[in-house]
Amino acid sequence: MRRDRIFCLILAVLFALLTLPFPASAAEQPAGRKAGRGQAAAKQKAAAKAERPKGTGAATELSPGQINARSAILVELSTGTVLFEQNADEPIEPASFTKIASLYLIFEGLQQGRINLNDQVWISEAAWRTGGSKMFVGIGTRVPLEDLIKGIAVVSGNDACVAAAEHLSGSQDTFVDALNRKAKELGMTKSYFVNPHGLPADGQITSARDMVTLDAAYLRNFPEALRFHSLREYTYNNIVQYNRNHLLLKDQTIDGLKTGYIAASGYHLSATSQRDGMRLIAVVMGAVNPATREREALKLLNYGFRHYTLVQPFQDGQAITTAKVFKGEKNEVPLYAKDKATFLIPQTQKNLLRWEVRPAAELTAPVSANQEAGELVFFVSDQPRRTVKLITKEEVPLGGIFKRMWQSVFNIPSLDWKWITAILGGIAVVGILLVLFAGRTRSRRTF
Repeated sequence: MRRDRIFCLILAVLFALLTLPFPASAAEQPAGRKAGRGQAAAKQKAAAKAERPKGTGAATELSPGQINARSAILVELSTGTVLFEQNADEPIEPASFTKIASLYLIFEGLQQGRINLNDQVWISEAAWRTGGSKMFVGIGTRVPLEDLIKGIAVVSGNDACVAAAEHLSGSQDTFVDALNRKAKELGMTKSYFVNPHGLPADGQITSARDMVTLDAAYLRNFPEALRFHSLREYTYNNIVQYNRNHLLLKDQTIDGLKTGYIAASGYHLSATSQRDGMRLIAVVMGAVNPATREREALKLLNYGFRHYTLVQPFQDGQAITTAKVFKGEKNEVPLYAKDKATFLIPQTQKNLLRWEVRPAAELTAPVSANQEAGELVFFVSDQPRRTVKLITKEEVPLGGIFKRMWQSVFNIPSLDWKWITAILGGIAVVGILLVLFAGRTRSRRTF
């Protein structure tokens, strides 16, 4: 009777072994899968070399030459790569560039549902009295928030900016506190705001690098804002005013972003353009006149588009590959890029670029959403330059008990037998000890 119990115990352990979700030996290891230009896969040694971090450093082998302004910077949006910089960290007064920070908070409030484009905003005396460029709102009137946004983005209305700030935060001071918190959050280390519109104020300062950091975050988070910045004119109270960014009239691909001027800092222009799926942002600060800021910003954009290309082998949201699932309800799960699956490269090196898709050889259920399961590696001359993690977007629970048993038996040849042998050895030892113990007990009873 005891032998029967021991035998049943061993069978139960073996049954558990077949149904538990332990992986096969190759499970969850990236399996190389070639893509791109059909070149041979890189050797394992080369794949282990350090890649170039995304969005670091400026291009050194190419240059648009000296920019006729106090500072300038050119950045590709999707990767954050700096293509050119000149005195990009020089402290300089932001002027109306401050309004991009204000618009950031406004669009964030819209996104969070705290305010609405249809809100009727009360125009206070403080807003109405604000000097400089104006939208010409009337004191004591109510203006739809959407109109105020147009007034800020298109005609740089200081009055509109104050009205929107008061509507969102209750007062200018509270709004400015929020501006500085947001600047810190975005990594704008050299910026400090004193008002929401950029009129001269002691201590109000920024840099070209900080401004392109702000612009990039603004466009990534609120791409819909460009429908306001790309308007060439705006009429309010029967007053027609034209967008101060005259590059909108000179290049159809340019759809934003903002101008600025105060005597202490000169003329600023932040311009953005998208061509062939690549978006660049050029920031020029401290030019001597409007024509110069436009010429230099356009020169930077043309330089970037002429000498660089953005390679995107997979569309946004597209499943890049699949991974097998061991003991799951589904046998495979689609994998997606965790970040944008793009690579920025000089035009002269485009033919040296290839990429490899390396999904995990096998995942073991249960699989969770957003679980890392492989990588997409970009190579230049067989050197890994950028790696994008692949993730799942759906859960895969454990399959039924019979499916798990069947897959365990089917995958026996691929199991890690060192691990399995150790377990079976342990079971055998336990079984032998139980048999010996049972024999001793029976001997004592017989005696």
